Amino acid sequence: MTRSDLVEELAARFSQLTHRDAEFAVKTLLDAMGEALVRGHRIELRGFGSFSINRRPPRMGRNPRSGESVAIPEKRVPHFKPGKALREAVDARTQEILATTPVKK
Repeated sequence: MTRSDLVEELAARFSQLTHRDAEFAVKTLLDAMGEALVRGHRIELRGFGSFSINRRPPRMGRNPRSGESVAIPEKRVPHFKPGKALREAVDARTQEILATTPVKK
């Protein structure tokens, strides 16, 4: 699902929202989440999952073309951990789809 798909779904589910309002809501939500992560905060959406920042320590890498060693600096990267309800829903739906799909030989 892309960002525009999310906007379309939101506008379709809530008829009182115009496409522009749905787009503004999605942009505002994603911007707020991004800002919270930049400040080092953790985001928890009950039943869905949590977003946090993980630290990747500095390390030595290798340039594949020349074989030369390259110092890779420390990084902070976003991390998503799905919640129990989301994991179970995905697993159940996947099992359901696999059970109804005919096996090709």
